[in-house]
Amino acid sequence: MKRKERDCSDKMNIIFVNHKKTQCGVYEFGRNIGAALKKSAYSFLYYECDSNGELQAVLSKEKPRLIIYNYHPSTLSWLNADVTRKIKCPQIGMIHEVTQEIADTANNDLFNFHLAHDPTLLLKNPSVFKAGRLIPPYKNEFPISPIPIIGSFGFGTGGKGFDKIIELVQKEYDEAIIRFNIPFAAFGDADGKNARLIAENCRRALVKPNIKLEVSHEFLEQRQLLDFIARNTVNLFLYEQQEIPRGISSVIDLALAVRRPVAVSFNTMFRHILDAKPSVCVENNSLSNIIENGVAPLERYYGEWSEEMLCWDYQRIADAVFSRDKIPQIKSGSRVRKVLGKGKRFVNRKLGRIKNEEPASWISDTSIKKLALASPEKVNYRPSDIPNSWSLNNILDNEARKLYETTIGQMFDFLPDLMGRKIPEANVQQAFVLDTVYKFASRVEKPKILCAGSFEDSASEALKLLGFDIEEVDPMVNYDLETFITKPTVAENSYDIIFSTSVIEHIEQDEKFLMQMAALLKKGGKIVLTCDYCDSYKAGDAKPAVDFRFYTQKDIKERLLPRLSGCRLVDEPRWDCPNPDFYYDGFNYTFGTIVLEKHSDN
Repeated sequence: MKRKERDCSDKMNIIFVNHKKTQCGVYEFGRNIGAALKKSAYSFLYYECDSNGELQAVLSKEKPRLIIYNYHPSTLSWLNADVTRKIKCPQIGMIHEVTQEIADTANNDLFNFHLAHDPTLLLKNPSVFKAGRLIPPYKNEFPISPIPIIGSFGFGTGGKGFDKIIELVQKEYDEAIIRFNIPFAAFGDADGKNARLIAENCRRALVKPNIKLEVSHEFLEQRQLLDFIARNTVNLFLYEQQEIPRGISSVIDLALAVRRPVAVSFNTMFRHILDAKPSVCVENNSLSNIIENGVAPLERYYGEWSEEMLCWDYQRIADAVFSRDKIPQIKSGSRVRKVLGKGKRFVNRKLGRIKNEEPASWISDTSIKKLALASPEKVNYRPSDIPNSWSLNNILDNEARKLYETTIGQMFDFLPDLMGRKIPEANVQQAFVLDTVYKFASRVEKPKILCAGSFEDSASEALKLLGFDIEEVDPMVNYDLETFITKPTVAENSYDIIFSTSVIEHIEQDEKFLMQMAALLKKGGKIVLTCDYCDSYKAGDAKPAVDFRFYTQKDIKERLLPRLSGCRLVDEPRWDCPNPDFYYDGFNYTFGTIVLEKHSDN
């Protein structure tokens, strides 16, 4: 089932370019990626360049097939369109200060493609790729201190909230040690004035005699820094929300590496871990509770952001570039638009809108409240009362809408905005999927569930609110199913339930799509699908432009099911529908359901 990897080991060099100045978070991020890529099966070569001359020497020596730049306007200021336009191979520029708006509007003024290490990004722009984060490998052998040690680190630039850490610790503890490492930043605080001022303000804020503060300004090499943060009971980051949108902060990558609890403020620079459960956000949870929960809320990130996964991400991105029929050309004579600067405030439906107002005291009791959209409470669901005589392989018409009326109503309670964006008559599909998956999943302890086609899928979102851990696949969110099955962390015969709501009719190779699902499913596992259905449809008939086909009884029984020799319908189908009652895009049709159980691993 795994795709054969492209052999890039011979004369297919891929150059990863970093800058040379070391006291810089961008540099450290690029160096870590370069080190990880040495373990790739592909020929990634790491180079540090501080001028066009140095770059040209590398290109002359290696003759690369692809170049990836660890690009930031401040660190690679010499890299301009006059340089990149003259290079013949495709070039990818990293976007560090990435937001959804910046990714959506990124163009080919400077690079052919762009790359963002932001797991929350939606892939709306075909010239933008995304990859996961990278947690550096590290083994923590330091004992846990009997006295709480609250640590933090970062360059002495504004908005890091070190003073707020002093405030929070004194609010919760009478005895503790606070440890800060605030080195001077090569870009932004080279003389250390800001770093020293931050430290002095923190010392002045101490009022409890048994709260001790230790501050160092030494720039620590990564191993030294990891040793520093590994000694802490918890690593705490209370960044202030900025008016100018920012990318994801790399401090979390290092904090995760030492496998100690992590606590953060509700800030978009930490948006990639704000969905941790239980919450690691101090507006949602006390610091003592976050410490008590340990690293359990963070466990899923370790598999997703490993060196192995980083190599897989870069290999699939290289494959995508090499397979392009047409590479977008860097515009000649264009004025390069920097990807930094002012923009709209970041808004994400999962996180909720960031308020401009702050309470008079940041840590006031009124500000420590549940942010329901950031870390929602588990909701209660009352399953629909479906008669035993009703087949799960059926038609979702007006009769079905009455049967699932209770579920539809609850979904509006759970997800009013998302449900409000849907076609009302089509909500029966999501209701059917939610109710059916819920009932199957409730019979399994810690079910492993996959949603294929997760973007804006209200059934998937509702199941997450119900406490289920849902893995999600969607080209808008991450990748398609064919790419997903090549991930190092994905195993055949491992999923209890796979569901997909009104997706299969949009997939040209639908037989392959179903076979991939079946291969992922464990014996006894279930596939739950809905599809656009019209039993009178014949190949070549008119259909909605967004669909490859309508499904019919004959099509399902004679074309699809025989390809799934290890699966069978869970009950007798009732797909008769002489009078479809859904109207869209000038067509009358209905929705069909297909529910399968895997009975064999063959």
